[in-house]
Amino acid sequence: MACFERGSPALKEILLKLYRAQKPIEIDHHLYEFGSVEYHVQCSVSDPQLTYLSISTPLLSQGVLQSFGLSHYTTQMVEGICSDVVEIFEPAKQGYQLTLRLDFSKIPNKKDSEKIIEKISAVQAVIISSQLKEMLQNVNSQDSYQGMYKPIKLIYHPREPFFVIKQPQKIIAIFPMRFKEDSDVIIATAFFQELMDVGSSEKWAKAPPCNWSPIPPPELRGETFNDLSTNGGFVSFDIFPRHVESKRLDKTVWSLLNFYAYVKYHVKVT
Repeated sequence: MACFERGSPALKEILLKLYRAQKPIEIDHHLYEFGSVEYHVQCSVSDPQLTYLSISTPLLSQGVLQSFGLSHYTTQMVEGICSDVVEIFEPAKQGYQLTLRLDFSKIPNKKDSEKIIEKISAVQAVIISSQLKEMLQNVNSQDSYQGMYKPIKLIYHPREPFFVIKQPQKIIAIFPMRFKEDSDVIIATAFFQELMDVGSSEKWAKAPPCNWSPIPPPELRGETFNDLSTNGGFVSFDIFPRHVESKRLDKTVWSLLNFYAYVKYHVKVT
């Protein structure tokens, strides 16, 4: 799948400016990005070693947000960005879900500085992807209600929800596909058929099986009309335990989060 940038280029630029400054800089900057993402960067000349980065971001699913804040797993993932440089500041500054205290003086090697700051600029992607990772890591769980597995609606990009449904021994990810132009529908439909054909080949046997249907799959029965109203049908992937083992987990999660963007890219360049 095509590689989509995880970090915020604008945030990375600001943090690099602070790190490379020859003299202390006073900064109190708000940065807004797609999907109602907001960053707040603060640095004072009285304490130039420390930079405070606050973030507010819509979550994939409100059900993942604990009553006391972000889940323990999510905070662990954030702390793992670079534990020497990044520290979670508590409580988070008002209006934000998370505030990080950054100490650029602890970056071990100047040659590594850009790589570390690039990781920090991807904190929003870490927060979002960690939520989906938690869901996928529970692929073998047997929790259900009277034998039924309720779809969980997730939103990574505005107006582009997708669903994950836990089932015995697997998780199904379903994407309702919508396009503005009829020509896009034709291109995309052919692409979905190609995905199914390629996925059934021996070469791609390790990839999650893909299916496409022009009508809502039975797993989405009971969802709202708006969510089921499409002109491009429904694409689904079956996620088995082997797809979320070790390093495969991160690749699977990032591919699912960016599936809509990947399809749009393919349609655009075709």
